[in-house]
Amino acid sequence: MKTYKANGIVLHTVKYGDSSMVAYVLTDLYGRQNYMIQGVKKSGRSNKAALFQPMFPIEFEGIESPKMQLHRMKEVRLARPMKSIAFDVRKSTIALFLAEVLYRLVRESEPNERLFNFVDGCVTALDEMEEGVANFHLWFLVRLSGLLGFYPQNDYEEGFFFDIVEGRFTPLLPTGGMLFDMENARLLHRLMDCDPLQLAQIELSRQRRSDFLTALLRYIGYHLDAVNHIKSVKIFSELF
Repeated sequence: MKTYKANGIVLHTVKYGDSSMVAYVLTDLYGRQNYMIQGVKKSGRSNKAALFQPMFPIEFEGIESPKMQLHRMKEVRLARPMKSIAFDVRKSTIALFLAEVLYRLVRESEPNERLFNFVDGCVTALDEMEEGVANFHLWFLVRLSGLLGFYPQNDYEEGFFFDIVEGRFTPLLPTGGMLFDMENARLLHRLMDCDPLQLAQIELSRQRRSDFLTALLRYIGYHLDAVNHIKSVKIFSELF
């Protein structure tokens, strides 16, 4: 058996038996990896399950064996304390959504340093930010598109539309309805040009935020169909 130390971001968990679970984790060493976690709810022990919340950063010792289909995990702990994600309903809802997006879209079991560092940095940014929280998931999806290989060409000018098929801004109304309208195109440009600290400066109505998320998921779905199966998006209309 091979043991290794790694960092990870929790994406999804599934209960397995009475006291175990399978955890789907984005890791720095192996990309997305699946782990069997045994004894997470045994009486007389600390509840390890509390560490496996969506988007929680963890450090752990992994075990790889040719006889096992899944890696195993031991000596797991939080990589750093979580200040607010677990306690702020807005942030925990966003974390749930981001984790499901990554769970659906990221399948590679090989290291991707840029992707891991981006996601890990986003966890810290979301946990620490005080303003602009309601726009964070929109910014995240825009930036994630670049790491997945289809970042829009930022050749925006005022009054342009955004052509979903071509992945670029255009002054001409695209045919077939695969587009961002002028308002959503302007917002896409703004999100491409800002960092999380500037999100509070982007004032959006609930309807505009919802419309833009729908358009953005349509753009991502044009390239990666798995995004169409994201379920947690339905709860956003109640909070944002």
